[in-house]
Amino acid sequence: MKTFCGRANPTTGAMEWLEEDENYDYHQEIARSRYADMLHDKDRNMKYYQGIRAAVSRVKERGEKAIVLDIGTGTGLLSMMAASAGADFCYAIEVFKPMANAAVKIVEKNGFCDKIKVINKHSTEVTVGPDGDMQCRANILVTELFDTELIGEGALPTYEHAHKYLVQEGCEAVPHRATVYVQLVESKRMWSWNKLFPVCVEAEDGEKIVVSPSEMENCPGVPSVCDIQLNQMPSSDFTVLSDVVTMFSVDFSKPVRSASTYYRVQLEPVKSGKAQIVLSWWDIDMDPSGTINCTMAPYWVKSTSAFQWRDHWMQCVYFLPSEEPVLQGEKVYLTACRDEYSVWYKLQKARGEDNKADVCVESPVCRCQAHLLWNRPRFGELNDQNRTRQYIKSLMNVLRTDSVCLCISDGSLLPVLAHYLGAKQVFTLENSAVSRSVMEKFFKANHLEDKIKILEARPESLTSSHLEDKKISVLVGEPFFTTSLLPWHNLYFWYARTAVCKHLASNVTVLPQSASLHMMIVEFQDLWRIRSPCGICEGFDVRTMDDMIKSSLDFRESKEAEPHPLWEYPCKSLSDPLEVLIFDFRETVPQHCLSTEGSVNLLRKGKSHGAVLWMEYHLTADISVSTGLMQISNEKGNCEWNPHCKQAVYFFSSVIESETLADLPSAVTYAINFDTKTGDIAMDFKLL
Repeated sequence: MKTFCGRANPTTGAMEWLEEDENYDYHQEIARSRYADMLHDKDRNMKYYQGIRAAVSRVKERGEKAIVLDIGTGTGLLSMMAASAGADFCYAIEVFKPMANAAVKIVEKNGFCDKIKVINKHSTEVTVGPDGDMQCRANILVTELFDTELIGEGALPTYEHAHKYLVQEGCEAVPHRATVYVQLVESKRMWSWNKLFPVCVEAEDGEKIVVSPSEMENCPGVPSVCDIQLNQMPSSDFTVLSDVVTMFSVDFSKPVRSASTYYRVQLEPVKSGKAQIVLSWWDIDMDPSGTINCTMAPYWVKSTSAFQWRDHWMQCVYFLPSEEPVLQGEKVYLTACRDEYSVWYKLQKARGEDNKADVCVESPVCRCQAHLLWNRPRFGELNDQNRTRQYIKSLMNVLRTDSVCLCISDGSLLPVLAHYLGAKQVFTLENSAVSRSVMEKFFKANHLEDKIKILEARPESLTSSHLEDKKISVLVGEPFFTTSLLPWHNLYFWYARTAVCKHLASNVTVLPQSASLHMMIVEFQDLWRIRSPCGICEGFDVRTMDDMIKSSLDFRESKEAEPHPLWEYPCKSLSDPLEVLIFDFRETVPQHCLSTEGSVNLLRKGKSHGAVLWMEYHLTADISVSTGLMQISNEKGNCEWNPHCKQAVYFFSSVIESETLADLPSAVTYAINFDTKTGDIAMDFKLL
């Protein structure tokens, strides 16, 4: 059996389906899973344990046997909690086969074989009866089926089915209920992830404003939730327009309905402003009285200093379909619509009567295609005025009145900037039908449809007739490609530049002229937990899971770096940033590999969790843009990262194996190799 896996190929700029060993997919699933993060979530585990103990006692007090159904058991942790709390029997359901096998081993290792039966099925396929998977219906329902949006992993249909077929009426449920909270805010920063703002260009012949098509202005965007670590968003980046209100809650001990519905609350704005964003999070009560509570509330709502960091449950940012001005004290209605798996919001002015007829329960759909082409960080990047200024300044340095310009990047504003800054002719290469369509609308909105020519061709199939027999004197790119996952995947620009070589003038200017790969050794405040073994969790031995994750991380001969948006994950630098490789775009891609090795000294005390890598693009000799480190903000080594890009994180094996090093290392050696045939970077680090 082979399995096909999508991987970005930096040499072609495309997602390619590679045939992998049948175990590859499963190893990726395990290696990149959030199991470790959940097992490290002490608050969650403790509250579940308390809730389960209380539910078992309530059932026992009624003189009944405690029969537990645990849906989505994972490691079997919650079932083991129930068994040790005195449950008579537990049915632990897990659909993912490798995980179910691990749960069997973990249950056995902890001595609960006689009390827990692991069932490797989807809960909707579980049968009840003398010959069934379960002998009888359960009277305690335990689940952990939640994501940041609460319902995105199918909790509602799963509960609905369980109440109909798998549990008794009036059963106990842990958690007992979930409540979703909302708060209305204005935030230029978050709004910039969903709409394109006008761009101002100071050209020779006066100021030009680049606007987005009205279709884009009025588009509700994509329905997928934007989940982030809201605790890393400084309070200066948003203005609170309403108090926190309860939007809806779900009682899991009673039958649950998953059918589409809506909820509506009346809000009284505490401040006038532009309502743009609904911030949302949830909490769960583990018991009916709500004394055992686990909350995702962000820092400005929850006053306690004891914050539990977690990455498997965060907070949600929802974009209203359009910004609505609100006035302090003037009531408005906020409506939450949901289907089985997602939630979306709309805001209406409160009228005299409670008008329910106009509630739209259809999920929002992007009509302008820009939200399909650009993800939210990309919108943020295009709206970053400082970044745009660097490109404008560089273009002004290199463009002449006779410049023939070719732009290679996906859905970029560079062709418009090049035209406004005086290029004689501008071509742009758009790799996909979506980017072509978005750019056509864009040029039309700015009356440039006959000024900029869109070429929907691969660089290698570009012909002289595409370029009207002209030679390119200025080749530009941000570079940005939608298929890039890791920072160096945008080096596809170099391969494209090599492919169009014959169309370039002999004295061509390439912008950026070069790129460099940088690295720095860091200590993470919390992110290390997602790759750190757990060992013993609430008194249960889960090392089988640790071993499974470790062997999956070792499945590839060379470990890989993984992308993370580090503005959400604080870290401090232990070394100076270091430039390790240079890629000269003025030359074609060489045949031979580019490699480097050396060592970097550690200047600060701390745990060396890993290396962070990023790219810098040298637009001209003296203007550069960084996709990674913006600055080290104080002597403690706290870092500020580019908020629009994901940086590459390579976790050291000491994190993955949880070694305690006898002495703090004083340096780290590195070996980095860029394979020009595949566009991949292999790396190896050793702590000295």
